[in-house]
Amino acid sequence: MAICRLSMNPSLESVEVWHFNANLSTTLVRPSCLRFNQKSPCSARRQLQEVGCSSLRKAVSAKQLEGNALTATTISGEEEAGHVTRFKMSDFKVLECVSIGLAGRADEVVFEAVVKDSSSCSPLYDSRVVLRHLTSARAQRRGRRAIEVLKKLVRRRILYHSYSMHVYGYVSSQTSGGHSSFTLVHGYHGSFSLRHWLQQSDWLPTLEATLALDEESVRRVGDDSVGGPAVSRQLRLIRILMRDLLIGVNYLHSHGIAHTELRLENVHISPVDRHIKVGILGNAADFYDDGPNGSAMDANMDRRQMMIAFDMRCVGFMMAKMVLRELMDPIIFAKFKSFLMKGNDSSCLREFLLPILTRNSPTGNAGLQILDRNWGAGWNLLSLLLAVRPSKRISCLDALRHPFLCGPRWRVVPSMDIIRWGLGSTAVRITEEYIYRQPQRGRLAHFIELMEMLNPHSRPKNWLELLPGKWRLLYSTGRHIGLTLRQPPVRVLIGDAYLTILRASKLKTSLSVMSEIGFTAILGHDWPHDKRGTKGKLQVNSLSSLRAGRRLYLKDKPAEGFSLRQSNSEESIVEKLSSRKWRKAIPFKELPSSLPVAKLLPDDIEVSMSFDDPLKQGVDVARNIVQEIRTQIPPEMFELSNLVCGTYVDSRMLVLRGVNGSALIFTRSCANESCR
Repeated sequence: MAICRLSMNPSLESVEVWHFNANLSTTLVRPSCLRFNQKSPCSARRQLQEVGCSSLRKAVSAKQLEGNALTATTISGEEEAGHVTRFKMSDFKVLECVSIGLAGRADEVVFEAVVKDSSSCSPLYDSRVVLRHLTSARAQRRGRRAIEVLKKLVRRRILYHSYSMHVYGYVSSQTSGGHSSFTLVHGYHGSFSLRHWLQQSDWLPTLEATLALDEESVRRVGDDSVGGPAVSRQLRLIRILMRDLLIGVNYLHSHGIAHTELRLENVHISPVDRHIKVGILGNAADFYDDGPNGSAMDANMDRRQMMIAFDMRCVGFMMAKMVLRELMDPIIFAKFKSFLMKGNDSSCLREFLLPILTRNSPTGNAGLQILDRNWGAGWNLLSLLLAVRPSKRISCLDALRHPFLCGPRWRVVPSMDIIRWGLGSTAVRITEEYIYRQPQRGRLAHFIELMEMLNPHSRPKNWLELLPGKWRLLYSTGRHIGLTLRQPPVRVLIGDAYLTILRASKLKTSLSVMSEIGFTAILGHDWPHDKRGTKGKLQVNSLSSLRAGRRLYLKDKPAEGFSLRQSNSEESIVEKLSSRKWRKAIPFKELPSSLPVAKLLPDDIEVSMSFDDPLKQGVDVARNIVQEIRTQIPPEMFELSNLVCGTYVDSRMLVLRGVNGSALIFTRSCANESCR
């Protein structure tokens, strides 16, 4: 109905047209009123350039403005946007391709058309365009705002046309019922948005063919190969798309504009120049209310930072959907957003998404492999884009220099934060393999030692901010976690072991520490095939306080007592530091004599155990279950008084040292289980 009403409206025959200079990169020409039913040859356009602003204002009288088809607000918008053309519907041949607007908006109708007006010497003749018919007043304001923003972006025309969707003009008229009609005319970049591409079953080879990936294309992202495994091909393609998207968004930010509506539905891929096209800027917002030199400079800077942070968050959501196809499911994506909205740290996204990604993927998830590559660089970029605090989010230029978006042939000097992140990510990957032979155990010990030397938060006040939360135990250097080849008196399967730390008051350094160990008790002499059993939970509560301390490196082996380090650990870490790989990363030329730590001073300890179902076998069986749990888990989780100090903490990882020198490594978990 919308298309028929536009194409059959008799009032469109007398609609006036604004003409403009074809060379947008030189001079913007003020509009001049010409009847569309008259001829508009190229010579008339040359004469149009000689018309001054003063003569234009004199020529347009009050009666002409009153009889115009547009409202007063529309006229002012047209005078400012003299670089766009005002068409009428008879200029187009409407095709049969019709769809609704962005994100299912009911006030937009989008359809394709071909420009058939050859009399105006238009370069658009016989080319395909997209007509976005805007019905409501709010939608029409978005369309006029898009034309308004275009005026600020055409200064660098090549970059604008490379990374933004072209806006050629509009169709505007007054209907017989007194309602205005506004249709935006913009470029055609294929019928598929980026969301439609990702929803295709064969999206990867089809999109590769559309972009015509060759040696020159992959060289743009620092790669030196074409083809390869599906994971490498998908990573290469994501790098190309993300870099194009970031360049386009940075172009908007450099002109003082925030897009505010970055979605997969609002981004297209042009098969002509093989670039990402950022969609219509109908909701674009300016950074500065009163100009960058106004009186409220500080407020404008805060506004600019908030708008850039909002756009970067939208880019993070787009990257997450491009890499992790599971997030295309609205239900899973709603849980994903809920996890961030509840204040959980974005650096824990892997811990949160891991059960979802491995649920129906026995052979491995491609998106998980992409983000885990290069020491987990993808998770780091995703956490920086989706940081809870806007001030912590990464900018477009820094994201373009991130190791995840730079190919293997680009030499990127990693920051100390990236090095710390890589050490923690690699340690987590090794623990997930659950192959704790001597090489794996030695490698984990090396990584823990390096993390402790690079601890960014050594003061207790930093620990009081980062330590509260829920931490999941990953690995202990002192004891093998889980079952062994022995025959236990009671068969117990250990689940997840958590360490929950709460701060009693912001003015005090006292902490409430709770160790929570989930298990499944299977009663009987042999292991059954059905491992459901009786589920239970063992809790250990304690009060602790934090104090500043030092961890000494004993160079001479003492004759009596114990050392806070394992045997041969010092020699191995010195050998590790002397290698070429770590020489530039570690800021120490030689092993330090001591490192600052946060000492834990525990108080009273309370132990309790509960079962989901009543245990009918008696107290002796319960005692055996407790003993088996103490055998399979590190003693520091059962006796919190054995925890001596903390040696490493950040928003994602935690390392605690026990009284016997063993290290326990934790990763931050989701504080609210309902967010899963």
